[in-house]
Amino acid sequence: MNPTTPSNQSILIRNPAAVMSGRPGDQARLGQVDLRIANGRIESIAPNLTPLAGERVIDARDCVVYPGWVNTHHHLFQNLLKAVPSGINADLQDWLAAVPYPRLARFTPELARTAARLGMAEMLLSGVTTCADHHYLYHAHGTVETGDLLFEEAAAFGLRFVLCRGGALQSAGDHPGFSKTVLHPETLDQMLADIERLKARYHDSSAASMRRVVVAPTTPTFSLPPELLPELARAARGLGLRMHTHLSETTRYVDFCRERFGKLPVEFVADHGWLGPDVWFAHLVHLEASEIAMLAESGSGVSHCPVSNARLGSGIAPAPRMAAAGMPVSLAVDGVASNESGSMTHEANFAWLVHRAAHGAAATTVEEIIHWGTAGGARVLGLDAVGTLAPGQAADLVLYDLNALRFDGFHDLAVAPVAAGEPVRVRHSIVNGRVVVENGEIPGLDLEALRRDAAQGVRELLD
Repeated sequence: MNPTTPSNQSILIRNPAAVMSGRPGDQARLGQVDLRIANGRIESIAPNLTPLAGERVIDARDCVVYPGWVNTHHHLFQNLLKAVPSGINADLQDWLAAVPYPRLARFTPELARTAARLGMAEMLLSGVTTCADHHYLYHAHGTVETGDLLFEEAAAFGLRFVLCRGGALQSAGDHPGFSKTVLHPETLDQMLADIERLKARYHDSSAASMRRVVVAPTTPTFSLPPELLPELARAARGLGLRMHTHLSETTRYVDFCRERFGKLPVEFVADHGWLGPDVWFAHLVHLEASEIAMLAESGSGVSHCPVSNARLGSGIAPAPRMAAAGMPVSLAVDGVASNESGSMTHEANFAWLVHRAAHGAAATTVEEIIHWGTAGGARVLGLDAVGTLAPGQAADLVLYDLNALRFDGFHDLAVAPVAAGEPVRVRHSIVNGRVVVENGEIPGLDLEALRRDAAQGVRELLD
């Protein structure tokens, strides 16, 4: 299958209980309408569409239809590092030193592939149709092929895939995680050479692109000397690539910036060319009002990762305030070594709940959470044809099966996947007009073999 080519199959989705558009406010609900897909796009949305000759008809009775989730920040290699005992009760810095960084050198391409396949399968079965993976398994004497294998696996699963090409350029003693490894960081020339290679081979800048490359140093404060940040930004923009990194995840992060640079983190990255509509940051848990204003004015976005932030005790990002200020807000699961779940349905459910717990029942609505996790994600990735259900948009959508006991009694079925959370079964998922989940299963995937590979991978990574 060529992942860049949309399917030419015509598909009619009939009789859903409800359809959500991914748009905000009064445009969020489309009601009980049918959807026709042709040539990878949504051709029409209307009640009681008549099947065409030769057209595949999917009966969506007992289903609600959502745009596919757009997961804007993941670490797929971490799918073999769930619930590592030495880090299960640690904060971010101690967790980094105990869980991912000591094991980076042990990730062979084969282990990275198994982890990626495990993560992609879990995402697909939770309703994800686009994934941006912040991949930082790079070092001076290592291989660069793990980036390529991520594109290969995404194509095999039928996922839209954005490779956020990470890595560190800072000496081991200056990086709180890298100091726990035997690895030596790359040079700037090594990083840029691989980014240029990846762009030439995979990057597609179109609005419905199936493959993108992003410049994404692991953290701007720890992963490279400050003087290289503007150089990396100039290179990214010269190549026409977007930019991504972690920022302001913990109070320690903020304190470090104040003490080392005399600035708040957003002020620091602003001084080094790292704000703009082509930039989005993971986390942004601890922000001053002035920083939210700077981010909003510049058009910089956020990957909101509430489960990981709660799991690590980092705090609750002010996502509703960021959205109210006009910032592009998206959802992401982060790495499952600090989440233990790669499900975007779980993430959406928690995002809906956690802000209400902190700020009252009016803090978030289901419609807003769906908007963040679909159209919001497409916006930060620059995929303008993705994230909403409307004629002309890419045919990326999910049918959630509500024919289960836990959904009996719902007055409003449209909100059920987010309001109830997991478990909820994806009956069908479609990406670029192709069916990638069929009756709750991923076609062609030997799930038992994958689980055996994952179990073996865990054994190889045990302390």
